[in-house]
Amino acid sequence: MAHVLVIGGGVAGAATALLAARQGHTAELFERDTRAPGTALDRDFFGWRRPTVPQAAQPHALLGAARTVLRDELPDVYEEMLRLGARERHELDWFDVRPPELPGDEGLVMLQARRIVLESALATALRAEPGVVVRYGELVTGLTTAADLSHLSPLSHLSPLSPLTELSESQDPEPYATAGIHVTGVTTEAGNYAGDLVVDAGGRRGGIERRLAAVGCRPPVVERHRTGLAYFCRWYRLPEGMDEGPRRPWAVTGGAFAGCAVFPADNRVFAVTLFVHTTDTTRSALRDPVLFERAARAFPPGAAWLALGAEPLSGVLATASLDNRWSALVDEQGPVVTGLVPAGDSITHTNPTLGQGTSLALWAAHRVARTAHQDPGSARFALDHHAWAVRTLKPWFDFQVVADAAIGERFATRAGRTGSARDVAALFDCALEDPEVMRARAKVRHLVEPPERAYADPEIRARVARWLAARPDYAPNEVGPDREEWEKLTAG
Repeated sequence: MAHVLVIGGGVAGAATALLAARQGHTAELFERDTRAPGTALDRDFFGWRRPTVPQAAQPHALLGAARTVLRDELPDVYEEMLRLGARERHELDWFDVRPPELPGDEGLVMLQARRIVLESALATALRAEPGVVVRYGELVTGLTTAADLSHLSPLSHLSPLSPLTELSESQDPEPYATAGIHVTGVTTEAGNYAGDLVVDAGGRRGGIERRLAAVGCRPPVVERHRTGLAYFCRWYRLPEGMDEGPRRPWAVTGGAFAGCAVFPADNRVFAVTLFVHTTDTTRSALRDPVLFERAARAFPPGAAWLALGAEPLSGVLATASLDNRWSALVDEQGPVVTGLVPAGDSITHTNPTLGQGTSLALWAAHRVARTAHQDPGSARFALDHHAWAVRTLKPWFDFQVVADAAIGERFATRAGRTGSARDVAALFDCALEDPEVMRARAKVRHLVEPPERAYADPEIRARVARWLAARPDYAPNEVGPDREEWEKLTAG
């Protein structure tokens, strides 16, 4: 069994350490913050200043993919989340009468909770796990290394256009690896710690590029796409005795330049979110709670939920400068480093519009835990981890990039949906009326099936075509204010 050192105590890091211990390994978790999440959820969520984790105060949704990992691999964490107030919502509950259940429908369930609920449940499990040592307040400042792996072969015969993404488990690692730096542990102000495998779960602000450069590694291969979107959210609590808000509408709605979504969470708490393009001249006005609510009420979800008399729990929380970022520790020469692999946002950071982040992080954590016994310091391990990430995570990253590009372009040009975007809108609108199309949409939403498979099903295509044929004048349902009204709503 392996001794695993995990950099970063967020969701990805905590899950990696816990899952590794459940697989029989030992783990040490290094978290720069001096404290762990507790069970005083509101105090921690609204009062805990976490400048390195700005997304912690933003809305989260745990998709079916994340819920499946929790239920199957960490059932105690899943049950603790429910005990702390997380709620489940099946996608097919959109309809007044849920359609007859089919195999696979059990994976189309969302866990509605603030991020702090998952973090608290993970922290509770970590405290009880004998195979894990958590070192709060110990910031990892560097990496320790061994001598270069001189036995590995160079890649001079490979084209730079071969990014090593098609390796299979049966392939020999020797022709695909070059001499490189081998990481053997981490350094903190308290000293050096040795391990069989280091997992970077420090996130996009974790500084792993700087640490790798400091020990002589080549830089990671980074793919980055700016989204051009800014988000503004405010948290509320439903009145006493009102355990649930309206069943619908609550999903994302929007027009050519702005959108609104409601995120039901735990313990009668919910968030209302507005999003606009980063170049929109009205953006700064949305920081004002009065103007924020005025604008939110112009969309059906905001109007329905804010009409319930909910108590505001926060000011308006803004976040922008978001991107979709893919970072690989393998280049055309082979592994950038051995003995260290990334997880969570350190592999792929995705914009929150599709809510994929936690699911992808848990997938990576689970993969590390179940393979850490397979010679984790070798080039083979580094290459296999990279190949798995490209096969399993990269398609969802690419899907996020395409989706965000469409939203960003629409908001930037204020042009509405045209062409192929109309067909996508038709599928989504049809799903609100057709349970079979909703099931296909939910499979994509919950990372059960990729869109190119779910939406290409002949039956789904036929249903959408019939729906469109019955509506020859169909135009995408652009809801909310027009630009003139929006300017008035956001005028101070």
